[in-house]
Amino acid sequence: MTWHYQARRAVIAIFRTFRFSEREPVIGPQTSRAGAGVALILAVMVWPAAERPEAAAELQARTVDAFNRYVRLTEARLLSDSAFLWIDGLPDPGKREALDTVRRKALTIQRMTTTEQGRAVDVPGGMVHHWIGTAFVASATVDEALALLQDYDAHQRIYAPTVARSALRSHEGDRFTFFLRFVMKKVITVVVNSEHEARFSRPARDRAQGWIHSTRIAEVEEAGAPAEREKPIGNDGGYLWRLNTYWRLLARDGGVYIQCESVSLTRGIPTGFGWLVGPFVTSIPRETLTFTLETTRQHLEGTKR
Repeated sequence: MTWHYQARRAVIAIFRTFRFSEREPVIGPQTSRAGAGVALILAVMVWPAAERPEAAAELQARTVDAFNRYVRLTEARLLSDSAFLWIDGLPDPGKREALDTVRRKALTIQRMTTTEQGRAVDVPGGMVHHWIGTAFVASATVDEALALLQDYDAHQRIYAPTVARSALRSHEGDRFTFFLRFVMKKVITVVVNSEHEARFSRPARDRAQGWIHSTRIAEVEEAGAPAEREKPIGNDGGYLWRLNTYWRLLARDGGVYIQCESVSLTRGIPTGFGWLVGPFVTSIPRETLTFTLETTRQHLEGTKR
């Protein structure tokens, strides 16, 4: 299903939401006709836009260079961190509140920003999305958490429906290469095929960490249909161009703390397409991290029962 067709479906959904009938008002009898008028305006704006080629995005060399610089700065910070867990580096009382939150089986999720000499890193033609989150699983071990993260053949089952397909490509020591098909839904559905390389290490008996870099990401058209095909890499909707994740596992307090830091690259929000692109490039990165951590925590808890 192409995004042009899905855009039309979104417009139809708007019309169905704002009914003309006075008998079934959405908000009240005075707003149903007004709502329908809003839907008509949206339709006029959106329908022609769905046919314009400007919706496509091109990944430029300068965008890749800027993202790579952002990643180098981020990884330099990770190597120099004095605290293994991000929340341990927080000043009190924020540290106590964050630890209390994760021990209550909740998550801490925080937006991050890497700067260069105190200045933001400019990424022309793209947007960087940087988030960090932490979960805690009582009675679980670092070995159990590692086994789950490295079971790439099972990710399509564990992390469904976000991960529709998964496969381990190679494994040598602490290095893994693997395939994931992501399905992202927000106004429209976007499917991407992705290849990744992961490298894990055990700095001490009570901890482990893994750095995972995407090596190939291609958006899929007509996913699941006979006409399924990949769009040219870097010349697509721009919903996901790069994805790096940095995992840290720490055994403490009768369980294991699980921290994941994600750094992804998407297109910017083009003028006139905020309704379509905006939800992906603003909310999807955070929601995906939340889902991944919550699912990891729940799965590990399930193995302890």
